Formats: sequence, structure tokens, C-alpha cells
Amino acid sequence: MLTFTLKKSRTTKRIRISVHTDGRVVVSAPAIMPVFLIRRFVNSKKDWIEQKLEYFRTHPQPAKRVVPRMNAENKKMALDLVSARLAHFNRFYNFDFNSITIRNQKSRWGSCSRKRNLNFNYKILFLTSEQQDYIVVHELCHLAQMNHGRDFWVLVAQQIPEYKRIRASLRKFQL
Repeated sequence: MLTFTLKKSRTTKRIRISVHTDGRVVVSAPAIMPVFLIRRFVNSKKDWIEQKLEYFRTHPQPAKRVVPRMNAENKKMALDLVSARLAHFNRFYNFDFNSITIRNQKSRWGSCSRKRNLNFNYKILFLTSEQQDYIVVHELCHLAQMNHGRDFWVLVAQQIPEYKRIRASLRKFQL
């Protein structure tokens, strides 16, 4: 008999099975579905589940980098870091901007709005200083060039000549 964790939800429409690298099996199902139907479904997928579990036992996965969750302390530290680096680089660029916001973004390190507001991911705290500086300069340069054209990269390169290498190193991180 397979052991699994059952998660019932009012918003779930169909049964879903997740086999995790640590050996956990999680079954998500609609709240109104009877347990006997869920067990029947899981038993019908028993071979597939066991195949996945065996694969994870024989092919250990690399440990994920643990990044602390965003909290008031991390948010303040990120804001202090970003503000200091913006002040440093803006001595060179001398661009006007309105506000700085720290967010928990899922797919971006930073952004610049048309209203000249700069937004940064709190996870910037956990990068190297070289990567932090690249992100700050990148967003700062969007104040002058709201695109990734040639002129934009010329601006970035004035302060971060190694921007291509640093940018490539950031692609390794999963937000």
C-alpha cells in the first residue's frame, strides 16, 4: 500500500499526484471527492509512482539553495542595500527617479516603471556584490533607455564593463 499525503481543496478540479525528490507523494483532489475514489485513482497509478520513487532513489537531485522568505528585516536590509548602491551609481548617471520598492517577485530581479519607480526583488540580498551592482545599474539605466537596445547596454557598460558575464551568472538562479 502506498502512503501519500492528501490535500483536498474547493478550487481543485481534478486529482493530481506529485512525487517529490525526497520521496514524498502528495495527492491533490477536489474537496467533494470521496476518499475511496481517490485511493482507487492512486492505486491505478501505482506503477508510475513507484517508477518515479525508484528514479529519485537512484538519481539523487542536487540540493536546492535555500533563500530565506521575505520578512520585515530582509525587506529593510534589501532597501538599505539598494538605496546605498543607487546613490553610489547615480553620482555618475545623475538620473531622477521617484520611489524604490522592495518586492518578492517570482520572475524578475528588478524593474523600472514608466513613472520612474524602481522595484527590486528582496532576494538581491543573497547575491554577490558584483551581481547586486549589475541589477542596480541595469534598472537605473532604464530611466534613460526603457528598452534593451544598443544604447541601453552602452550605458550599463559605463559602470559595469563585465555586464555580459555577470548577467549570464544570474541565469543560474531560480527565483
